Amino acid sequence: MAKKTDPVQARGRARTAVGSQSPGARRDAHRRLRTPRAAATAATLAIGLALTGCGAPASAPATTGEPAATDGPIVLTTFSVIADLVRQVAGDRAEVLSLTKPGVEIHGYEPTPSDLVRVHEADLVMDNGLGLERWFKRFVADVDVPHVVLSEGIEPIDIVSGEYSGRPNPHAWMSPTAAKVYVDNAVAALSDLSPEDAEYFAANGQAFKAELDELAERTAAELPDDGAALVTCEGAFSYLARDLGLQEHSLWPVNSDVEGTPQQIRSQIEFVKDNDVPAVFCESTVNDGAQQQVAAATGAELLGPLYVDSLSEQDGPVPDFLSLISHDLDVISAGLGDGPDPGDAE
Repeated sequence: MAKKTDPVQARGRARTAVGSQSPGARRDAHRRLRTPRAAATAATLAIGLALTGCGAPASAPATTGEPAATDGPIVLTTFSVIADLVRQVAGDRAEVLSLTKPGVEIHGYEPTPSDLVRVHEADLVMDNGLGLERWFKRFVADVDVPHVVLSEGIEPIDIVSGEYSGRPNPHAWMSPTAAKVYVDNAVAALSDLSPEDAEYFAANGQAFKAELDELAERTAAELPDDGAALVTCEGAFSYLARDLGLQEHSLWPVNSDVEGTPQQIRSQIEFVKDNDVPAVFCESTVNDGAQQQVAAATGAELLGPLYVDSLSEQDGPVPDFLSLISHDLDVISAGLGDGPDPGDAE
């Protein structure tokens, strides 16, 4: 029986000979490695257009503000936050793209025909996993492209209420500690894909993890050590709360679930009053109207927005992964501890 070959490693070995070539030759070689999928791309796009009636052009751009193409392989991710995390590891040795644009709510995203083209043209596809991209498994089921789950190895925290109770909370990247697992997975996957750049990816990964450690240590020093409570709209901070020793309470467990019901608002108000919570928070991709009611009823200050599922545009407050984590930690520590003024985190 023939030995089964890992598709990422196989494609990486095919690229080993590419690394020593000139930039122009390297670009042509990577293009040739994708050529066998061209027919499948066209066929799938035709089917997608027929089924959806959508006229989206095959050349539609991915996330705005992304860097220009490199000579290396194309890595496609599902949303902007993990795209930038992978980009910090990849540097200039791969082109890292996101299927979704900044500001898009990822949980209930509906892929387009042009997304199918991007997947077929990619050399590697990465998603968060843990049930975040519920549409993704079906989307790539018949696509012959290597696939890596960045949350692999994370110890999951289960959602405790709502429709998805008992399933893993998918927002592990919001903890600087858990995000280091993502970085390690990105280093390993990129090294398999482009072995000649393995040392480069490893060095970038180590530097990135050092910055994450610094953010976590700074925030821990600014927060009270008496079990302060982090009260948000979406329950997206379970991993961060665990690692910083915070209680967590939210209006709803997952975006696109039932949001802001009278019962949820009453529960949040009671929790804030019972725990003397000085500040509550809401996220950038949801309406904060329900949390405004909580703040008005309790006297707590409403701070934010916090960024979770999406980066901002390039000229916004969180154009990259580290600025997103830093911004959120600053806003949280300003509301609950001795952090900088929230206005300084914008």
